[in-house]
Amino acid sequence: MGEQSLSQPKPQPLSPSPPSSAASPTPALAAASTSIATTSAAAASRSKKAAAHASSDSNPPKKPRLTFALPGRPLSAAGVVTVAISHLRDADPVLAAVIDAHEPPVFQCPHRPFHSLVRSILYQQLAFKAAASVYSRFLSLLGGEASVTPDAVLALTPHQLRQIGVSPRKSSYLHDLARKYVSGILSDSAIINMDDRSLAAMLTMVKGIGAWSVHMFMIFSLARPDVLPSADLGVRKGVQMLYGLEDVPRPSQMDKLCERWRPYRSVGAWYMWRLIESKVPQPAPAIPVDPLALPSPDGQIMLQQQQQQQQQQTVIQMIDPLQMLPGMG
Repeated sequence: MGEQSLSQPKPQPLSPSPPSSAASPTPALAAASTSIATTSAAAASRSKKAAAHASSDSNPPKKPRLTFALPGRPLSAAGVVTVAISHLRDADPVLAAVIDAHEPPVFQCPHRPFHSLVRSILYQQLAFKAAASVYSRFLSLLGGEASVTPDAVLALTPHQLRQIGVSPRKSSYLHDLARKYVSGILSDSAIINMDDRSLAAMLTMVKGIGAWSVHMFMIFSLARPDVLPSADLGVRKGVQMLYGLEDVPRPSQMDKLCERWRPYRSVGAWYMWRLIESKVPQPAPAIPVDPLALPSPDGQIMLQQQQQQQQQQTVIQMIDPLQMLPGMG
């Protein structure tokens, strides 16, 4: 109710009073005046609130739009690796010695993002030679690298994939990736232009693609400059060797330890793999086994063979990132 609808109460007739008190209003008049002032102030406040509410209704606030910041220049661009190495030398003198011991990296991937993701899925949890064999048969089944498209992958049956050595689970991963492309949830152009955080969120929606696979994809397929695969065992062991730490750093510690490498942590991680590769001892030659010695009570020879196999498997796990992904110099 606005001020125009208020009715002022009529003051009561004044009774005769001495002249000295005529200047002071009666208690009834004072109360009436106070009531009018209070009511007017409240009405004015309600009027302002109503106007503000009407204004907000006519111009509702816009919802914040989700935007993707464009990534910086990739490591595959001319001169970027040189700038990265110069920065790492200045920022980390300890790392500079590792840089001097190796040729500079080359980040060039010949495949489109979809093709690289398919290749990554095929190589998962396989030794390099076995994965390369499966990948080769996969390309033959499709008719060559140019035929690795979402529609073509989606058309392959689990039985066809099984015949070339792809497990049913990996088949489901490949089909899920292809479906997300066909439906428009993912695309090569969107992947190339997404910022790192948004890209990680989108790719981990695909079955079979976890944080490690995303980091490898960002570094070696997209050549993103500032990716730290903090959960990778090889990078963690490299940081342990580099700084002489007693224990392998936990993934949660890696950001702090490698902070000085920003904004070129991808290159720093690359040198950690190289450091591990150069420091890992080669497996000892196989020991000739006397068949009569196998059932010995202490089983010492069998234990030695098991240790050699475990050591060799560890080497494969650490160097795999350097072998299984293209574009690694």
